[in-house]
Amino acid sequence: MALDPFLLELLEDPVDHGPLLYLVDASVLYNPRRRVAYEVRGSIPVLLPDEARAVSDEEHGRYVADPEARSTGRPVS
Repeated sequence: MALDPFLLELLEDPVDHGPLLYLVDASVLYNPRRRVAYEVRGSIPVLLPDEARAVSDEEHGRYVADPEARSTGRPVS
């Protein structure tokens, strides 16, 4: 189940407070700056620093190149 668009506007990394990439197919919220992924269980993002997992170079490349990835945070106008 995909996350609600309103919720995506509110989400940020709990450590550096920056935006995340939401990857629906992988069910993760990804921080490319820190190279960590947070699992999305059902429709609940698990944004606990202790639960984050490191991402390999291969995964990083796939995640940042994914055309379906959505950025969290409010759109800049």
